[in-house]
Amino acid sequence: MNQAPVVDDQSKASPYAWYVLFLLVLVYVLNFVDRSIITILAPDIKRDLGIADDDIGFLYGTAFGVFYALFGIPLGKLADSWRRVSLLSLGLSLWSAMTMVSGFAGNFAQLALARIGVGVGEATAGPCAYSLITDWFPKRNRATAIAIYTSGLYLGGGLSLYIGALVVKAWDARYAIEAAPLGLAGWQAAFLAVGFPGLLLALWVATLREPLRGQFDGLASPVEPHPFRVFFNELCMVLPPLTLWSAYRQGRSSAVRNLLAAAVIVLVAWALIAATGSYSQWIVMGIGVYAVYSWATTLKHRDPVAFELIWGTPAFLCIVIGYGLISFNGYAVGAFAPTYAVEHFKATQESAGFIIGGSAALGGVVGVIGGGLIADRLRKFNPAGRVITILASAILSLIPFVVVVTTDSLTVFYALFLPMTILSSAALAPAGASIVDLVLPRMRGTATAAFFIGTTLIGLALGPYTAGLISRLTGSLGTGLLSMLAVAPISLGALIAAYYLLPKAEATLLDRARAAGEKV
Repeated sequence: MNQAPVVDDQSKASPYAWYVLFLLVLVYVLNFVDRSIITILAPDIKRDLGIADDDIGFLYGTAFGVFYALFGIPLGKLADSWRRVSLLSLGLSLWSAMTMVSGFAGNFAQLALARIGVGVGEATAGPCAYSLITDWFPKRNRATAIAIYTSGLYLGGGLSLYIGALVVKAWDARYAIEAAPLGLAGWQAAFLAVGFPGLLLALWVATLREPLRGQFDGLASPVEPHPFRVFFNELCMVLPPLTLWSAYRQGRSSAVRNLLAAAVIVLVAWALIAATGSYSQWIVMGIGVYAVYSWATTLKHRDPVAFELIWGTPAFLCIVIGYGLISFNGYAVGAFAPTYAVEHFKATQESAGFIIGGSAALGGVVGVIGGGLIADRLRKFNPAGRVITILASAILSLIPFVVVVTTDSLTVFYALFLPMTILSSAALAPAGASIVDLVLPRMRGTATAAFFIGTTLIGLALGPYTAGLISRLTGSLGTGLLSMLAVAPISLGALIAAYYLLPKAEATLLDRARAAGEKV
């Protein structure tokens, strides 16, 4: 295995490191193109597959998000113990192939399975990329490198709308009269068009050198002799029915509690299915909730200190709930804004993709960076200063949101999309920074996983589906989006509680860790 030598932290990042970063940004761009393109294709998918807005919400949010979040745990562990370059290349190949499979889907079930595959494949990207960046860049360059990498998120999300609209327009114009190849519709061709480049990029990624772990930190890590055994053990914590075996290894009482929890989740899921008629949504959500329960109980057994500082800290949970409900709103808007522009304002897919996509890309970059800078400045004067930024984001973003989903002017809709995106995205950086300050350094990765699992299940898996469900029940997508305001009081209440709880939680961190058994 070709590994770079250990270098001093004072060294500058090499030209090769910047080359690696360039390639990682391309990967992240494709990551978000492949996951987000469904939003601009939604009107055509609904028409051809005979599905409703809640089904689109499930495909965009739940089917992708639940498995993306859950597989991120074992795949993150594999990234810590195996070749990250190989894992990223394989993951990119998988999600690109599954994006292309989406183009051959002939019904809702086939498209849902393909979206699950996209989620599993994309779960490799974050752990591998962040790990590679920290080993190619010294500490003084890492924030810059990570910021550049993160830009791929917004570039990909924006490009997906424009690319999808262009492909559909060109395809439908070319084959308006004659038969299309393989009988494919324009939206199916769009999935093929964005998926194929990922297979080529995966070959390029595979040529990268694997850096030595910890080389810039003076903490070179030993090679894990059995990486896939470690991966399997982590997989048992989150994937049913392997979770039962994992629980049984902790003792019979743990297995019994696991089964009882599963029974309760099944009953609740069945009740929700009966109330909404959405089998796929609540089956997948049930799997996600059960997996999180299994993971949390295993963590309590394996690392009680981490469990106490994460699940046993009210400030931590309040931030997860508060930010999760901000993303509940944001993901719903992201899922349906293009469809709303096309169906409500009769905009073209091309113009909707260009303007909404461009606003999302620019607004996301400005909002995340600006929110982080403001939060850090406030943190100097107030221990809960970052929570103030999250609260401000939650409150101020509601103003343009209400106008966007109630106006009858397409011009106003487009004009306010940029400030709405800036204000709503400003909450991400301070929320992430706040949760890592509530745990010990050795468990920050676990805390981040818990944060994103919670916010993904609350925001991505529920927001788009709920907006789509209300749209189907009322016959109005605008009503479905406006109904997202119902969670605002809960979000604000959780964040206000976090504002008062966080300073004490940070101040007592070491004492609480010692009380739970940590030797610090």
